[in-house]
Amino acid sequence: MNKKHKLFAASLLALAIGGCAVTSDPIERSASEERARSDMASIYKDQEPLSGPLTLHQAMARAVKYNLEARLKVMEEALGQRQLDLAQFDMLPRMALSAGYAGRNNVSASSSQSVQTGTQSLEPSTSQDRDREVADLTMVWNVLDFGVSYFSAKQQSDQRYILQERKRKVIHTITQDVRSAYWRAVAAERLLKQIDTLMGRINQARINSQLMSAQRIGDPVQALSYQRALIEATRQLEEQRRALTLAKTELAALINLPMNQPYTLALDDSYAVPQFQGDFAKLEQQALASRPELREQDYQARISATETRKAMLRMLPGLEFSAGGHYDSNSFLVNQSWADYGVKVTWNLFNVLSGPQAIKVAEAGQSVAEARRQAMSVAVLAQLYVARANFEESSRQFKTSEEMARLDGQIAEQLRNRFQTNNIGELELIQGELNNLQTQLKRDLSYAELRNAYAQLAVSAGTDPLPQELPDDKVQTIANALQSSEANWNR
Repeated sequence: MNKKHKLFAASLLALAIGGCAVTSDPIERSASEERARSDMASIYKDQEPLSGPLTLHQAMARAVKYNLEARLKVMEEALGQRQLDLAQFDMLPRMALSAGYAGRNNVSASSSQSVQTGTQSLEPSTSQDRDREVADLTMVWNVLDFGVSYFSAKQQSDQRYILQERKRKVIHTITQDVRSAYWRAVAAERLLKQIDTLMGRINQARINSQLMSAQRIGDPVQALSYQRALIEATRQLEEQRRALTLAKTELAALINLPMNQPYTLALDDSYAVPQFQGDFAKLEQQALASRPELREQDYQARISATETRKAMLRMLPGLEFSAGGHYDSNSFLVNQSWADYGVKVTWNLFNVLSGPQAIKVAEAGQSVAEARRQAMSVAVLAQLYVARANFEESSRQFKTSEEMARLDGQIAEQLRNRFQTNNIGELELIQGELNNLQTQLKRDLSYAELRNAYAQLAVSAGTDPLPQELPDDKVQTIANALQSSEANWNR
C-alpha cells in the first residue's frame, strides 16, 4: 500500500471515529422558560371555575378531579388497559409478509461432477434468471407460545387491576389530606380577622405607651414592662397567624387551585360531634376484604401462581403449524407461485433442565406474596384499632377544648365590661382576649383532628368515598357522590 492509500485510510478511520463520538448540547435557558410557561398553562387548563364559598365536599371533588397525583393514577390505569390489549395480540399466530426484487451481476450457473470418476458430467447451466421479483406470506403458530402468551395476558390483566387498587389508595389519601387541610383552613377563616383586629389594638397600645414614656409620664420600669408584655402578645399572635395562613395555601395546592387566587370557605358555626356506633367486628372483616393494599396483594399472589404455570408449561414440547404462499418471477420455474404447509414438534431441552428450578422460584414467589399479605393484614388491623383509639381520644380532647373556649369567652366578655367601666387596664383586657383567641384556635384545630380521625375510621376499613361509576365527571356531581357516601357511612 503506497503513502496516498495509507493517508486516505487513516483519514477515513479518523472520520469514522469522530462520527461515533456523540455529544449533546446543554438545554438553553429560553427552552426552559418556554417549558415553564407551557406547564403553567397546562396545570390549570380546562378547570371548572370556583364560584362561591368552597364546601368540604367540593374541595374533595376538585382534588379527585384535578390533583396531579390523581391524574397520574388515571393515566397509569389507562396505560395498563392498553398494555393488556397489546398483550392479547401475542396469542395470535406470527405472520410475515415480504416482497422485493433480487438480482446479480452475472448468471447463477453450476455444473455437476461425477462422484465415481471426478470428471464433469454436466456442462455449466442455469435455472434462474439474473433478475427476479419475489414475494412471501408466511404464517407460523406455536401452541406452546400461545399458552405462554395466554398466561402472560392474564398477568397483564391482573396488573391492570393492581393499578385500579393503587388509584383507590390515592383517592383515599387525597380526600383525607383535603379534609385535614380544609378544617384547618376553616379555623383560619374564622380567626384570622380576630387576630388581625387584636394585633392592631396591641400595636396602638404600644404606640400610646411609647408616647407616654417619651413624655416621662409614669414609672419607666412599669412602662417598659407593659411594652414587653404587648410585644410578647404580638409574638404569640404572629405564630398563630402563620400556622393559619399556611392552611389555605396547602388546601389550594391539594385541589390544584392557582396559589395567587383568593377563595373563601363555607363556614358552619356548629361543631357537630360525630358518633361511631357500628359493629367493630364487621369493620375488621370489611378492612381485610376491602383495603386496596390487601387487594393488590391478592392480585400479586395470583400473578405469582400464574408464573408457576408458565414455568411448567415451558418444559413441554411445542407443536408448530406453518403455512405460506410464495411467488417467484423466475422464468425457469414451472410453477411461479405455490403454497406450502407443515407441522413440526419443537422442544427446548434447556427448558427441561432449568424448568424445575424455575418452578421453585415461582413457588417461592407465591410463598413470599402470601407472607407479605398476612403481614399487611396485621398492619391493617392495627391501623383500624389505632384509628378507633385516635377517634375516641380526639372526641375527649375536643370536648375539653370546647369547654375551655366557652369559659375563656365568658371571661373575655367580663373583662370587656370591666374595661368599659375603667376597673381594669387595657393590658389585662388584651391578655384575656389573647387567651380567648388561643383557646378558640385550639378548639377549632381539635375539631379538625376529630373530623379527620372519624374519617380515618372509614378509610382504615377500606370504604370507598366514591362509587365505581358516575353519570359525569363534573365537580358538583363528584361532590354530591362524596357527600352521599359519607352520609351512608354515618348511618
